[in-house]
Amino acid sequence: MKTRPAICHRKRRYGSEAEAIAAALRARVTLRPYRCELCRNYHLTSRTKGMRSLPRQPVAN
Repeated sequence: MKTRPAICHRKRRYGSEAEAIAAALRARVTLRPYRCELCRNYHLTSRTKGMRSLPRQPVAN
């Protein structure tokens, strides 16, 4: 995913994919982490078409 500089600067940055996934799982909407080509950190996006999905959370019985 190619991020424009203005978008990159507005988005929250996560130092690792694990941090980004944890934040995505806490969100109320479906989010997916991706590595930004500009800053080399991770951002979150709501775009999911054609992308790999997030790991599923275990369902409590």
